Amino acid sequence: MSLLVVGLSHRSAPVSVLERAALARETQARLAHDALAAEPATEAAVLATCNRIELYADVDKFHAGVAELSTLLARHSGVSLDELTPYLYVHYEDRAVHHLFSVACGLDSMVVGEGQILGQIKDALALGQELHTAGRLLNDLFQQALRVGKRAHSETGIDKAGQSLVTFGLERLASGAPVADWVEGKRALVIGAGSMSSLAAATLARAGVAHVAIANRTVERAERLAEILTAPGAPGAVTAKAVEMTAVPAELAIADIVVSCTGATGLVLTIDVVREALAGRAGTGPAAAEARADEDLALLDLAMPRDIDAAVHRLEGARLVDIETLAEASADAPMAADVDQVRTIVSDEVAAFGAAQRAAHITPTVVALRSMAADVVAGEMARLNGRLPDLDDKQRAEITQTVRRVVDKLLHAPTVRVKELASTPGGAGYADALRELFDLDPQAVAAVSKADPQHGRPNTARESA
Repeated sequence: MSLLVVGLSHRSAPVSVLERAALARETQARLAHDALAAEPATEAAVLATCNRIELYADVDKFHAGVAELSTLLARHSGVSLDELTPYLYVHYEDRAVHHLFSVACGLDSMVVGEGQILGQIKDALALGQELHTAGRLLNDLFQQALRVGKRAHSETGIDKAGQSLVTFGLERLASGAPVADWVEGKRALVIGAGSMSSLAAATLARAGVAHVAIANRTVERAERLAEILTAPGAPGAVTAKAVEMTAVPAELAIADIVVSCTGATGLVLTIDVVREALAGRAGTGPAAAEARADEDLALLDLAMPRDIDAAVHRLEGARLVDIETLAEASADAPMAADVDQVRTIVSDEVAAFGAAQRAAHITPTVVALRSMAADVVAGEMARLNGRLPDLDDKQRAEITQTVRRVVDKLLHAPTVRVKELASTPGGAGYADALRELFDLDPQAVAAVSKADPQHGRPNTARESA
């Protein structure tokens, strides 16, 4: 296993750098393709969230891989390599597995224990599969990471230690009051209809907000989200409607709470737009009548790069919480006792994954050895048939079966033992020893390695492309 991850997150870089380095989905696709085209990499996947950008690859050269992946991250993020390098972290082999499993469990999240990351890992895997840049190793890795994350949430109380960024942000806006009490009866505007915006809308509805307006560039997606919020059996008694993005200024003037999380590369709410909305709320027109002009307009910006102008926090009558604010607040968030239990789960799962990968590495050699033994048996039986042509079918079958049993018994102990040894750290050398001792054809072993017996496809993404 030559797994390499190069990335940056809220733990290694300031939000201002993360904001500039944020990758749109189409850029993530180009990054994965370019990583695969690079000489050291045979598989690649990109995990990009609002507070992390990571490039995973199966590489055959560590130093060349680090240099190439770092260069690609800089090129596609638009941040120069010299500026980006101090904030990059590198994990290799088991440490890379440990990192992703920790991420999947929410241990590396801005809000410890939050579960949104599982959906983002699933999206990263789906993109790698769609682009055919994720091969056997990354498919196994990301699928196992999802299982480990689900195990951590089901077997421990990590959910008590963390929450989604949406809930954390609303708690900051509520200034210590229970969120349900603070949002009760208020009007909300949600800008965007992606996974985070959908979570925000659902969270607000459950908490007791009276009305939600959903604005999105594709109004059909906003309409679907509004239908989900008001469907029979949906939590809360909320009314919801979809609006065009052009209607945002008008909705902003009558809203009490605004949550924005889009994929836009520029500002969605400028300081001038917010200032005009505040003037409308404070006046005597319809906006002032509908909005609670006696309370500040609460704005939660969960986008990266930001949707709402950071200067808005200077406006009287507005309170803004954004990713940078959440990063500062989360640094002082208490850690639950269950975190230690999750760390134990991660360590155990990393060891099991490494053992499985090392054991899988020996399998092609064992298969090639048994194939060679079968060829030897077939050759010897063909010679016997030439020497003893008078043997009947029953006698010939009995002799063939006897020879096969002898070969199987001779190979059983060494092949079982070599698999056990291969699963231990440093066990990859046993495959080389087996090939050398039995003079196995390297091409025969390689042919077995390329075939994925479960899916009938090549082992590496490059071979399948």
